[in-house]
Parts: sequence; C-alpha cells; structure tokens
Amino acid sequence: MQHPARLLLPLLVAAGAPALHAAPSVDPRIENLLTDLGKVHAISAVQLSPDGSQLAWVVRIDGKDVIEVAKADGSEARRIEMPKAGDCNETDPAWSPDSRHLAFLSSCASGNLRQKDLLIADTQVRESVKHMASLPGVAQDLNWSPDGKSLGFLYVPNGTRRASAVYAAKPASGEIGVDGLEVQRVATVDATGGAVHLLTPESIYAYEFAWSPDSRRITYTAARPPGDNNWWLARLYVQNATADAKATEILDPSTVKGSLHGLQMALPRWSPDGQRIAFIGGLMSDQGATGGDLYAVSVNGGEPVNLTPGTRVTPAWFAWANAQQMVVAQITNGQSQVVRYDVDAGKATQAGTLFTLPASMGDGSAEMALSLSADQAKVAFVQSSYAQAPEVHAGALADTPPPAVTHINTALKPGWGKAESVEWDSEGRHVQGWLLYPANYDPAKSYPMIVTVHGGPSSAVMPRWPGVGFGGVPFSALGYFVFMPNPRGSFGQGEAYVQANRKDFGHGDLRDILAGIDTIEKKLPVDDKRLGLTGWSYGGFMSMFIPTQTQRFRAVVAGAGIANWQSYYGQNLIDQWMIPFFGASVYDDPQVYAKSSAINFIKQTKSPTLVVVGDRDAECPAPQSFEYWHALRAQGVPTSLVVYPNEGHHFVDPDHQRDVLQRALTWFEKYLPPSK
Repeated sequence: MQHPARLLLPLLVAAGAPALHAAPSVDPRIENLLTDLGKVHAISAVQLSPDGSQLAWVVRIDGKDVIEVAKADGSEARRIEMPKAGDCNETDPAWSPDSRHLAFLSSCASGNLRQKDLLIADTQVRESVKHMASLPGVAQDLNWSPDGKSLGFLYVPNGTRRASAVYAAKPASGEIGVDGLEVQRVATVDATGGAVHLLTPESIYAYEFAWSPDSRRITYTAARPPGDNNWWLARLYVQNATADAKATEILDPSTVKGSLHGLQMALPRWSPDGQRIAFIGGLMSDQGATGGDLYAVSVNGGEPVNLTPGTRVTPAWFAWANAQQMVVAQITNGQSQVVRYDVDAGKATQAGTLFTLPASMGDGSAEMALSLSADQAKVAFVQSSYAQAPEVHAGALADTPPPAVTHINTALKPGWGKAESVEWDSEGRHVQGWLLYPANYDPAKSYPMIVTVHGGPSSAVMPRWPGVGFGGVPFSALGYFVFMPNPRGSFGQGEAYVQANRKDFGHGDLRDILAGIDTIEKKLPVDDKRLGLTGWSYGGFMSMFIPTQTQRFRAVVAGAGIANWQSYYGQNLIDQWMIPFFGASVYDDPQVYAKSSAINFIKQTKSPTLVVVGDRDAECPAPQSFEYWHALRAQGVPTSLVVYPNEGHHFVDPDHQRDVLQRALTWFEKYLPPSK
C-alpha cells in the first residue's frame, strides 16, 4: 500500500526521496528574516579542562561541526588539525584528567557514513591527532575514566540511526517491534587505543552512564529495547567496568513507594565517597528535557531519598563539589540559575545563589549543560538570550556570571522587539511567561499577538537566540507581539507544578494561558480580535486542541501535533511515556484520553490552520496530522497540510527547517496580517 503522503500531498516523486514543492512566494521581509536567522553559528558541547586552563567546543560552520580549542579566556582559539582533509564532522570533545589530551569523535563523508572514528589530540603538539578506534554504528557521550586509563561512551554497534526518539524512525517493515532492534550499550576503549569493549548487557538499552570515583565501576540508566520507547521505564544499574560484568539493578521507579514512584530518572552521578548515586527524578516528557527533584540512593539499592521535596524550582543539572555540597543549575521562573546546595544523608538545601540569568545555559536543547574544572573554581557553558546570540562563557564560578570569551556570533543583532518576563496568577498558581514586543514598537498602535505553546509539556520557555528552525521569535520581527507562556506542566515552579496537568492535558494549562493573555491585554495594545496560535509537539497538540475550546484565535499553525489521543496511543512508537501522564493506558481509561482529544470537539473549530509534520515522526506520527487536516476540511475550515519527507520529530534538513518557518510566517501574514 502506498504511503498516505504520496497520495494526499503535493510531493514530487523522483528516483529517490520525494521532494516538496516550493513554498509560495513570500514577502521580501520574510526572505530577509530567514537569511538573517541562518547566519547564526550553533555552538555546543563546551568542555573546560580539569585544570581550568583550556576550553574546547563544537561550532557549526558551513554546515559542518568542527572542534575548536582555546585558552580558558578564549584567546588563541584554533581548530583541531585533522590528519587528513575531508568533509568531516567532529563531536563529543572530552578532556583527559591530565588536561593535555582531547578525545573526540569524527565522521567523514568520504568514508563510511555509518562509522565514527575515536580520535585523540595532544593539545600541546600540533598535528598530533591519533586514531584510537573505529566505531561502525552510532557513538556519543565520550567520558574519560577518572584514572585516565579508559574512554567510555554510548555505542550502538552497527547502528543505522541516531539513538533518539526525536530523529527519523526506521521505515516500517518486517515484524514490527522485533526485527532490526538496535541496542545502545556502554562501551570503552583503552586510552592507548585498540579494541572496543562492550560493558553492558545486550538485553538492555543504556541511556546515560557515569564512572565511579575509583574508575572500577559504572552506573547507568537502562531499559529493555526498543530504546526509543522505554526510556520512561528506565531503571538504575551498577556494575564493574569490565566486559560481561554482572549488572546489578539498584532502583526501579515502578516499584518504589515514595515520590519517585512511576516517574523518570536522569543524570546519575556517583557521590565522591562512592557510596551513593544521586540523580534527577521527576515527570519528564523526553530524554534530554531534564527536570525534577534531586534524589539519592545507596549503591547497594533500597528506597531513594528525595533531597528537595516541595522545592519551587526545577533542578536540571548538577555536579558533586564534595561529599557535602553540589553545584546545581536550575530553572526558576523562566530563568537560568546556578546555586550551591548543602547535602547530607536526607536533604539538599540551597546554600546560596551564585547567579541568575534571563538566558539559556546550554546548546539549544532543553537540557542545561555546564562544565566545571576539577576544583569547582571555574565554569564554562554556552549562553544565549533574545538579546544576544550564543557564545561561550567561561570564568570563575562565583557570584557574578562569567563573561563571554568567544566572539563567534557577536556581529548578529536582534531584528525583533524587546523581551519582557510576564507574571500572573491562575487558580492559585503563580505562572510566568515571556513576551516579545513587535519590532519598531509604537505604543500608539494596536498589534496582533501570536501565542506560542512550548513542547513537552515537561519543559520551559527560556530566553534563547533563534535559528532557522520553527519557533515564535521571528514573528516579532514582522510586527507581532509574541507570547510564550510557561503554564502548569512546565519546569520552573517546582515538581508539583510540573505534575499539575496530569490527566488534564489542554484544560488547566489552557486556562493559565488565557489568564496570561488577559493580563497582557490589560497593559499593552494587543488586539484581542487578532490573536494567533502556534506550537510544536505538545505545543502542536495545544494548537489543535485550543481552537476547539475557544474562538479567540483567528489563525493557527500546528507543528507535529496530536489530534486524537485515543488513536495516537496505537500509532506512536513511544507509548510508554503516556502512562505517567494519563495514569492508565487508553484501553483501561479511554475517557481520560477522550476529554483531551481535539477530534472530539472538532465542530467548534473555525480557525484557518496550517498543519506540518515529518513523515517518519515516531513521537507524533503523521497520521495524527492527517486526521486533523481531514476533519478541518470536512468542516469547511481553511487548512493546508505539509508533510516533510525523511524527517522525524526533530527536523534535520536545513531546507526543511527553513521551509516550515517560511510557510508559518506566510500563513500568519495571510490570515492575521500585522500592522503596516
């Protein structure tokens, strides 16, 4: 049977992958905006050497990821000199404990596209890159053992796709759920090079790992395959750091009795004395979108201890400073914050806030990412905001945020309006969001406003410089207010707030959003008759659901959404995430799914809606977008559906990233024209 996209969409079928028809001709302002957005160089994977004297980072230049190294103040920055020229991508830099050697992964288009090479460079000697091992398959997350004798990493031997549910799923064929399963394992290579040692069992899929302080053991989270689906069921393991060692399960969230019951774990880290494993536990939507409470459990197992019960912030990253203290990066009220916590056997208490930033500390993903020197005296990270494009920031870990030490994107200036944090109360809860003013704002004029709902829902809108990918910021450049709320279900107000929309998708969080719109309209010249709505993933669901509950929104763009939670349960490849949020399967409690399904209220929808999705989306499958588009057509509502070939939940083709944003901008310009 032909794929529905080949029948219903204007795709051109050629000898190979189908191609999209070009988007309609657009306003020159949109073309100029897209060109400006494409000028940003993405920066990621910042690594501070253990002695605090050097930096390494990955920067995207001309479509390739390359590694640069520099002194800790950013001076003398240079590229790692590769032994041979080629169209290569370099990722995952990792400093050795002696701060002299930098290991990294490389893949070159001139060779096997499904192979990475593990390389190591002596940063004190030019042209010193040495080949350590060939890794046919998928490898990531390089980590040196503390004794410097081994390099550990996550590895899918002979893997064919990046190990994540957000990337394009394999085309369905064979016996589904059985054929072609790819298992990610913790592997090591000796620091002198040589054979790859697979440490963890082939029967379980490893997600994250960490070395013990003495380098003799590892801890990791893992679940039975398929790995894309079962991260929400991951358990915590400890084993010796040798091939074929026995894996000892020390924690299963499905069987514990306390606050972690049925929730997720991330970032397992050994305590300095090797007696406990600390981690972040909470209700999380996706691996990588980390947030929750701090927990600890004995390496011998037992009930975990919630170290931060009742906190009103969301820890998202941490590192042990010593046996009695942690450095924690957390989300608070839509901002990034770095704090010291005092830790004992039963609790972790904030000992002092180092700094708070109206900015993101990370590489553009939902997860914060900091790098500390071995003595915890220095810190480095990527920072960006609505006002400043991403740069590496590094310096003393102190009460003052460290300065930018790179100038990779300093020539870029925002083409959108100023940003403002907005706060309001809704049904007894404190809620926060971000508001962008229109470019060239004139308080004497009335403006339309586009509401952008973030994905997750366990995530948060944080100030971040946009790229060409889908997002709300560019609408401000074309004359719209842009409102980006963090309603219940979001990070930043504590775990109880994150869990406040369980079994209630689209209802309480909608009331929070509407209350935020009302707050803005009381203060600023927003025309309530010209409201737009958009979002991706959970935001795509909300963009489908909200117009069935209120007629306030006059135009909608729904990206990778969910129209019918009941049919979605049987279509998606990650159904395990739904139990923690809905409380039961659709077969055990269909009504809790039905009450949040837009398709059940579709007759109330009047808003012209553009629907976009990738044809190999495992998280929010394309049939959901077809179902919604079909229903809108049946109701006579103006609509358009665009399916992008060979894309998953996260688009990777730059042309597709540009096209989807261009179509969204054009859609709102047509149905919700800004002030001229």
